[in-house]
Amino acid sequence: MIDLSQHQSLGSALRGAVDKFAGEICLIEADRERENHRLTYREFGEAALPLAKFLQNRGFRADSRAAIIMTNQSCWLIAAYAIFYSGGVIVPLDYKLTASEHLALLMHSKAEVLITEYHLWRAITQSENFHRFTPHTVIVTDAPANVDLRGAIRWEDPQVEGEPAFVARKRSDWACIVYSSGTGGRPKGCVLTHENYLEQCVSLTSLYPFWPGVRYLSILPTNHAIDFMVGFIGPFVCGATVVHLRTLRPEFVREAFTRFKITYVALVPLILKNLQAGLQKRFDELPPFKRFIFDRLLNLNRAMTKSQPNLTLSRKLLKQVHDAFGGELRAIFTGGAFSDPQMLQFYYDLGVQVSNGYGLTEAGTAITLNDLKPFRADTVGKPLPGMEVKIVNPDADGIGQVTVRSNTVMSHYLDDPELTAETIVDGWLMTGDLGRFDAMGHLQLFGRAKNMIVTEEGKNVYPEDIEKAFDGLPVKEFCVFAANYIWPERSMLGEKLIIVLRLNEGQELTDELIGDLTKRNNTLLNFKRISGYVVWDADFPRTASMKIKRFALADEMRQNFDRQTALREL
Repeated sequence: MIDLSQHQSLGSALRGAVDKFAGEICLIEADRERENHRLTYREFGEAALPLAKFLQNRGFRADSRAAIIMTNQSCWLIAAYAIFYSGGVIVPLDYKLTASEHLALLMHSKAEVLITEYHLWRAITQSENFHRFTPHTVIVTDAPANVDLRGAIRWEDPQVEGEPAFVARKRSDWACIVYSSGTGGRPKGCVLTHENYLEQCVSLTSLYPFWPGVRYLSILPTNHAIDFMVGFIGPFVCGATVVHLRTLRPEFVREAFTRFKITYVALVPLILKNLQAGLQKRFDELPPFKRFIFDRLLNLNRAMTKSQPNLTLSRKLLKQVHDAFGGELRAIFTGGAFSDPQMLQFYYDLGVQVSNGYGLTEAGTAITLNDLKPFRADTVGKPLPGMEVKIVNPDADGIGQVTVRSNTVMSHYLDDPELTAETIVDGWLMTGDLGRFDAMGHLQLFGRAKNMIVTEEGKNVYPEDIEKAFDGLPVKEFCVFAANYIWPERSMLGEKLIIVLRLNEGQELTDELIGDLTKRNNTLLNFKRISGYVVWDADFPRTASMKIKRFALADEMRQNFDRQTALREL
């Protein structure tokens, strides 16, 4: 592993890795049955440096901002290295956002360069506000021949001579601007420094080390905080290999485990749950005698690994299960959303180690992580090295808001000092999550103190971002909330969004109004839809600038309304 204490920036650390592990395989890219290519660290560097030189020739400099919108592929990481090498700041955006959302974040971040795929660029150029986007350079991959690129440059075209200048950065300089929500309301661009990422990498690799020969299967989008760290920075500074699939069809993902002998993978809880259902179905379909033998071996493995995992033993007792994962899998990382303890126990009993963690974009990646010593299905593990975590304002049961202080905590929200001051108080990150520590120092989560939900896919959904869909609704005013924010239930399951309606004077709640509400709701993606509504009989409290005082309104509703009687399903 590269000694990260000797490096001031991600660009420096990655350059050190390219030199130290020159002959090792760093990237494998596959598409269904075909392997597109595999690159050594030397070849990776040789692919990135011409791009860095090209950008520098076009005026890219220290602190220039470059957005990347791509599915998982080698070009993502090559572009990132070129940007860091040139001293730039990466704006990693979710390729699943709409073109209008992409445009809004590109303009909010003031990205001067965009590197994206052709189909995404084409959608952006057809968006209503495209004329307002004026980048210096746009580079597109996978562009068909003889198509109008609207001023963009093909990935293959930059052919320049000469070596680019390596631009040194300090640890306190910006590395990335990461957006933790959509754009319907208030864009939240987390400014993360080189220090944030380097410190996070040291913490994570101290518990789960990588080394040459380790293969990480990258399934989560690289822009995702988890995959950016454990599917890019972590493996690279350790000389490991990242495997990208250009398809996420389940049959090819399953094949990848055995084909590439995967060592680590990160999955969101929703994928883990679906995988559990598939495995359980196969177990249930075993003939009676084979099922009898399987159950006995499962019970033996459960008894022998109760206090701590024994991967060697589990691979012998439940060989077919482990062979289905490639026979080399050491751990699955999960986080970004709540994981059902029963699901985690299911995998642990099979000897498949799922390390459950908890984190926020604002805190880099992970705050706590379960090292499985001992395994605890009902917690999100202990704080990582270098993390100070405390519970503020605990109630009689010891449950209060989780706060964090660490060198991994973001610098600030981009161009939003007010939100930054609300979120980072005296150096402590106010997570908005409710939790407590047990006697063994493990963190247990019980719900949210903030008006936000997290889906099983690990997506943050801010109610403010949903309200745009209801603009023009014929009522006096409305406001969207997370139901658990108004009526705390101390649960991480079943989180729902609701809309609070303030009707006009003399207006009645008609079927026509409910129909309009439902029609607008159906335009949203499933995970963004509201599940019910409440009719409020007073004007919403507002600030001097006429913003709704969400906290005050929620507090009034909590005192005057019971959830069961006030909330109506949609």
